[in-house]
Amino acid sequence: MPNNIKEKIQTDLQEAKATGQLRTENIREIVKSAVSQVAGELKEGSSELRTLVKDAVSTVIENLQEKGSEIKEEVTASIEGALEGVNSKRHEAIVKTQTELKEIQAKLDNEEEQLQQEVEGMLAEIEHTSQDKSANIKDAIASAINAMQDSEEVTLLKKRYAQLQAQLAIIRANLAARYGGRSGEVKDYLDEAKTWYNQARPQAETVATQVEEQHSQLDNKLGEAGAAIARKERQLKQSLRELLLTTADLFKDKEPNKQETNIK
Repeated sequence: MPNNIKEKIQTDLQEAKATGQLRTENIREIVKSAVSQVAGELKEGSSELRTLVKDAVSTVIENLQEKGSEIKEEVTASIEGALEGVNSKRHEAIVKTQTELKEIQAKLDNEEEQLQQEVEGMLAEIEHTSQDKSANIKDAIASAINAMQDSEEVTLLKKRYAQLQAQLAIIRANLAARYGGRSGEVKDYLDEAKTWYNQARPQAETVATQVEEQHSQLDNKLGEAGAAIARKERQLKQSLRELLLTTADLFKDKEPNKQETNIK
């Protein structure tokens, strides 16, 4: 790591000390800013980048060693800032790719919806033209149409798909918060998770008390994570982690099959 970058971190830390602004958030930004200036000139995955991160963190420790053992949060902030700075370009590329994927997914969803509407229209037309047929023919046509429409298995698969997409969005929110994502990006992932979660949650008017409590807990965790973003709290990462664990636990629920239902 060039000496001038070490000097920059040291100077910025001293200025923060002098003005009473030496908080963990400021330490993270000081290190991130200094590291990102150099990281852009180095090859991704090179040993120079690893040295850059190590030296940046060491510089912070050297300048705060008078605090003794009470520097855990400052060291954590320096590591986070160094990683965010060194991975800033790569993260921008990830965000760009994610945006492109969302556009493709939206296009696919639209095409699938149009196809579904066309099929339903055709089936409705077939059913309408069977009104003047015999009872046996009408029953046969109705049975065939019902078989082609969404079955319970397809409905369950759609629910599971929505659950997986909700979990994936929450995972991405966790990764974005951990590796330098902007608050707006984390919020986008949480909004995406809410959309998928609403598609996956039970639509019946009455659900089991345990399931209702689980969904209420997940709603609360989503709200807490959103509030942490708005306040730019350090607690955000912990809130996102709890949200991920809550989601994983909620989506463990199994659909009772018909045989189990009959036994009960």
